[in-house]
Amino acid sequence: MINKKVNNVQDALKGVKNGMTFMLGGFGLCGIPENAIAELVKLDVRDVTCISNNAGVDDFGLGLLLQNKQIKKMISSYVGENDEFERQMLSGELEVELTPQGTLAEKCRAAQAGFPAFYTPAGFGTEVAEGKETRDFDGKMYVLEPAFKADFAFIKAWKGDAAGNLIFKGTSRNFNPNMCGAATITVVEVEELVAVGELDPNNIHIPGIFVQRIFQGKDYEKRIEQRTVRKRN
Repeated sequence: MINKKVNNVQDALKGVKNGMTFMLGGFGLCGIPENAIAELVKLDVRDVTCISNNAGVDDFGLGLLLQNKQIKKMISSYVGENDEFERQMLSGELEVELTPQGTLAEKCRAAQAGFPAFYTPAGFGTEVAEGKETRDFDGKMYVLEPAFKADFAFIKAWKGDAAGNLIFKGTSRNFNPNMCGAATITVVEVEELVAVGELDPNNIHIPGIFVQRIFQGKDYEKRIEQRTVRKRN
């Protein structure tokens, strides 16, 4: 059995350089690779392109990289909770490519599966389709979307083993699994790293074939993006 385990986040991020393209899992503030992002801030890599459903908030997640002006371009679906993102986008400091959420997920999954591109009806007739090939299938128009190309994918999983087999929890499954294997190197941080054989094979969401490096994460905050509670009686 191939051992994918590395000792720490520093070993996991070896090879990261300026100008690279990164995929980062997470949905809202759930399933964010917090340790990897913190290390990217320390490494001070610059002019990077980040592919992520959202951009975190001002002081958490990708918001930390935005505050430090490390991101050149964001490819995202939802960016409504980050004031610094808005400021940089409107001022022209940050290049932004907004992508329909389902298309974003599928562009990751296509890269994971080795498909160069796919057709989708999402975005036809809008700015999303400008400059892209379109085609009629049975009377309905579709847009040709290329799969993503990334140097690193940074993933957060609930549990994993030394072979890279992964289990996700809740809405962290929305993007993290699709990004595994969708980049040249997939780096996974887990809340609990166990020995090979401890995970029930029937519960594994992503097999280790899609993972190159895995490490035990620490100090997870598990924030709530918008806390809503009912009034006490």
